[in-house]
Amino acid sequence: MTTLAIYVAAALAEIAGCFSVWAWWRLDKSLVWLLPGVASLILFAWLLSLSDADYAGRAYAAYGGVYIVASLGWLWLVEQRLPDRWDLIGATICLAGAGIILLAPRGG
Repeated sequence: MTTLAIYVAAALAEIAGCFSVWAWWRLDKSLVWLLPGVASLILFAWLLSLSDADYAGRAYAAYGGVYIVASLGWLWLVEQRLPDRWDLIGATICLAGAGIILLAPRGG
């Protein structure tokens, strides 16, 4: 699995897990919503550990940009709210930063 695919899958798992807590706490959903949420967050952590990055902190930093873009996708597709231009500008900047972190040539 490529690093980008890992990050996208991890983002979806993290967002789903966090949304289950949001739904339980803020939308008065059943406590049962937390069960798949916890499983999803465990999946997220495992997926992120599969990254090819040499250091965990660098993997997490690069993942952050992908997470932001995926979160705006969730906003649009699941919560039925279109991201505004500021959301899109911010996400573009974050994704560019993630690309720099992930793809920059590093010498020894």
